[in-house]
Amino acid sequence: MKTIMLVCSAGMSTSLLVTKMEKEAERRNIEADIFAVSASEVDGVMDKKTIDVLLLGPQVRYMKAQFETKFKGENIPVDSIDMKDYGMMNGEKVLARALELIENK
Repeated sequence: MKTIMLVCSAGMSTSLLVTKMEKEAERRNIEADIFAVSASEVDGVMDKKTIDVLLLGPQVRYMKAQFETKFKGENIPVDSIDMKDYGMMNGEKVLARALELIENK
């Protein structure tokens, strides 16, 4: 089971992307827990769940260094979602990037 957390400013704008990523994971027979939260909810979620990768929406990509520092010792890759893939809601490419980060950690 892969656990992929998407982070955006309000936790809502990524819901369509989550749905598209879930459909792609299902199509590829990958068990995945993919969900979106607001930046302010990350710590609370991290207290309850173990995640494999954290992807930042374009609107919060400026927080990348902050999250990398926060999760440095936990071996959790942090990256920004490509703005074009986000804008086009390309669940296939975003899922592929998440899986690549998980494999290379």
